[in-house]
Amino acid sequence: MGNTWRGLHLFQLCLILHTGAPGFSHSYNNRYDGDKVIRIVPKNDKETHELKNIYHQLQVDLWQPSSIGNIWKDTLTDVHTSNISSEVLLSYLRQANMDYKILVNNLQKVIEKQDTSRVKRRRRSLPHYHYEEYNSLEEIEKWMHHMNKTHSNLVNLFSIGTSYEGRPLYVLKLGTKPSSFKKKSSKREIWMDCGIHAREWIGPAFCQWFVKEAVTTYKTDPVMRKILDLLYVYVMPVLNPDGYRYSWTHDRFWRKTRSKMRFNCYGVDANRNWKIHFCEEGASYNPCDSTYCGPYAESEPEVKAVAQFIYKRRKFIKIYITFHAYAQMLLYPYSYQYDAIPNYKCVESAAYKAVQAINSAYGMRYRHGPASYTLYLSSGSSIDWAYNIGIPYAFAFELRDTGYYGFLLPEGLIRPTCIETMLAVKNITMHLLRKCR
Repeated sequence: MGNTWRGLHLFQLCLILHTGAPGFSHSYNNRYDGDKVIRIVPKNDKETHELKNIYHQLQVDLWQPSSIGNIWKDTLTDVHTSNISSEVLLSYLRQANMDYKILVNNLQKVIEKQDTSRVKRRRRSLPHYHYEEYNSLEEIEKWMHHMNKTHSNLVNLFSIGTSYEGRPLYVLKLGTKPSSFKKKSSKREIWMDCGIHAREWIGPAFCQWFVKEAVTTYKTDPVMRKILDLLYVYVMPVLNPDGYRYSWTHDRFWRKTRSKMRFNCYGVDANRNWKIHFCEEGASYNPCDSTYCGPYAESEPEVKAVAQFIYKRRKFIKIYITFHAYAQMLLYPYSYQYDAIPNYKCVESAAYKAVQAINSAYGMRYRHGPASYTLYLSSGSSIDWAYNIGIPYAFAFELRDTGYYGFLLPEGLIRPTCIETMLAVKNITMHLLRKCR
């Protein structure tokens, strides 16, 4: 495989351009008023070089990919800039003679539209949980306790530690008790986590959807019944609770954890903090960067708690799945290098069938393959770490969309996104039960 993987991509700039006056009358203090989403397609190596100059000169925050060194001709690269006028950037692009298209003219208005929907929901005070709407951390935690109480035959809630700011790191364990069937041997297990990056709200929404589907269809869906009878499924809806809450209260596009770092900067990229080729390609040593790897591997209590739990269960956990956004991709190791994993044939087969299942629902096209080729090189990622400790299936979903809405995926798209993703997860799980290695 070569760089042909990258040939299908676009280069997109998602810009935070602070052109509006500060105030408190709008969501997030009106900080995104006038910000634009701009899509750029570099046509040659010269334009690719110019885009790298944009990154260094304007100090942008990359959304896709994670490292400026990974910008290639015709490739998808989303960046997030701040403290710069939109006219300055657009002038730069014109002078470089680059083609571009403004997809969103005012990002603040998109945010406010979503926030208005959430305000109306809170006024309704309906006595049920909203799986087709984004939920705050407090709502998700309340929901987890509710599921534990009302579905005790299938759900067990526990905490594996606390976050940097002292919040519980809750996990739901799904599955029937071993005593319900004849075999005495320990059940195989699956781990699923969402919300490792705070601004990727569709991840926690899917984790909630998965749990809801598991408990409500157990008696009617033969596939779900087989999964919960033969396996335990650990679901962590919000791996990064501090960052997720901060993305609701202070900065909609916050990515990292909230630990205090040097230079008055906060947070670590929790998907660069795992103990696997720590802080190499695709990660930054700068505490102020969005891909900051941290002072050392597993420096973040959230990452350390998950790593310790999974490591202790590594003999039983056979599938690790983490849910991210956005790009519409299904990725597997390696992230840090281009070499193929030893069980490539079987993992590739599982991924291929999973994206076919996604496509069968609403026609959505997902790309799949090794993360290094399909997306970009990155070190210290959770899927590489999970695979390295012996978990044979390690996948990272990049859910909808491909950049038009980006992290602001409308709530109206939660349902179709979750339905198609459920099909993929079931497909991967059944692949395991067929004992492909």
